[in-house]
Amino acid sequence: MAAIQFDIENENEWCPGCGNFAILAAMKKAFIAQGLEPRDLLIVSGIGQAGKTPHFMACNMLHGLHGRALPLATGAKIANHRLNIVVNSGDGDCYGEGGNHFLAAIRRNIDITLLVHNNKIYGLTKGQASPTTALGMKTEIQNRGTVSSPFNPVATALAAGAGFVAQGFSGNTEQLSELIVEAMSHKGFSMIDIYQPCVSFNKINTHLWYKERVFDLKEAGHDPLDYEKALQVAHMGAEKIPTGVIYKSQSPSFTDRLDVLKTKTLFEYGFDKLKMNDILGRG
Repeated sequence: MAAIQFDIENENEWCPGCGNFAILAAMKKAFIAQGLEPRDLLIVSGIGQAGKTPHFMACNMLHGLHGRALPLATGAKIANHRLNIVVNSGDGDCYGEGGNHFLAAIRRNIDITLLVHNNKIYGLTKGQASPTTALGMKTEIQNRGTVSSPFNPVATALAAGAGFVAQGFSGNTEQLSELIVEAMSHKGFSMIDIYQPCVSFNKINTHLWYKERVFDLKEAGHDPLDYEKALQVAHMGAEKIPTGVIYKSQSPSFTDRLDVLKTKTLFEYGFDKLKMNDILGRG
């Protein structure tokens, strides 16, 4: 049997040293570890450097508008809930323009995996502050420092009721690939907020800066079933950055709540033009 391949020869213009390369490698490793073929997978993305990730993989993909990857993925999952769906988004794309869709996906508990490339900056549009940029950080646009407090995606996801919340680091692809496998095996909405350096526009949160601060939650003895402890982890400061599964709990996913989808997928029902004309009053 031929080895599973997700590689595709498309020109890549990410900056040398960008954390996106390591995240892409971790994704490929995770998909292969699960025995997935390219046809078994749909990757949905929005706008930004993170949104370009599926361009460099041989698989089904949808590239949506800024902040709109999650509603696209939701529609695809409702149409075919047997399909493995992964969303690639950046911190600006998901937590800024897509913030309302982020909350809606959590509330629905739609069975998709969200991977957020979090470099604390808008990299594609040349370095203005993103929702996760630290208060007071000077950027190309905010040259006197940012005046908005940073958004905490992990704490927000926990408060909104997300069933699987994890944090990763592009500098540890082994752990990250394992987290992706675990997130995809979770039945319901799962998210991994992935810290990564932006070598061009964020000179503070560098690869070395992260390496000096990240620690493995599993090695620290964290219990991901303990919600109260998960909230404490979510509010840790920038000097100690936890990676691993922060919280997980199981509840029925969105499509499991719909009786009509318990026997077959939506697209298998087909389309009855006569019934639709009756509904629309065109009979």
